[in-house]
Amino acid sequence: MAYESPLVTADMVEATEFPHLAIKYQVMGVPKTIINEELHIEGAMPEQMLIQRIEEKFT
Repeated sequence: MAYESPLVTADMVEATEFPHLAIKYQVMGVPKTIINEELHIEGAMPEQMLIQRIEEKFT
């Protein structure tokens, strides 16, 4: 999404290099996607399912 839209930004963090963030966000598996500190998704997810979860949470 960040690649397609200038309205979206994305960051990637290596949990072993930033353990305080892994603890803060309770990272138990990767990938872990966190959107606006409100939506947390653990594990890989098909694009359409991710979009559906975002729409459910934010619309």
